[in-house]
Amino acid sequence: MNPVTSRKFLSKARGQEVTAITMAPEGHDPNTLPKCVALHGRGGDANWMVNLGVPKFLTDAVRSGVPPFAVISVDGGRDSYWTAKGSDDPQRMLAEELGPVQAAFGISMGAFGSLVFARRRGDLKAVAVASPALFKTWGDASSRHVFASQAVWEDNEPLRHTREIANTPLGVWCGSKDPFINVAQTLIAQAKPARAAISPGAHDEGYWKRVLPEMIAFVGERLK
Repeated sequence: MNPVTSRKFLSKARGQEVTAITMAPEGHDPNTLPKCVALHGRGGDANWMVNLGVPKFLTDAVRSGVPPFAVISVDGGRDSYWTAKGSDDPQRMLAEELGPVQAAFGISMGAFGSLVFARRRGDLKAVAVASPALFKTWGDASSRHVFASQAVWEDNEPLRHTREIANTPLGVWCGSKDPFINVAQTLIAQAKPARAAISPGAHDEGYWKRVLPEMIAFVGERLK
């Protein structure tokens, strides 16, 4: 049984063909497991989470006693911040085209998207985010040149809507040398997550690979 399977499909929500990759712990059929969507960072695609080692981390987690679940990684647009631009709507894709999803985790831009998804899906059992690329002001957000307008940013910015995810089990991780450390601390203060972890690290793969096992455990323990 292949723990990693890839498929392409025409996303009506995004208006283009996308790749979706399903990762399961070794020895488990993903069709029988609860699902968690994994949202990649800026410049990435569906393979981003595979390259970070999610398949191995999933298997290691289950072998250590974490209840098994499957992870679906999908193309969300390289600089979309998982928000709609014209007819390209990655959030609608997540909601309508991936089948049943019970949890989400995301890194950097994917953390932004996971928190937006959590607002739309109040029934998620867990959301885990690392190095959250969030913005306190429109000035900060506009410097990224990814949001169509200030109104679009205000409607999506997770820091402006933390009350809407108050009932969602949330975990937040961030490195102490990450340029987004201040917004991560603001998110923690406002959202009061079930788990908050600030530890040595920067906004890079080394840090993400260190915390992904904790994020996966956080999700799995809430999907059992």
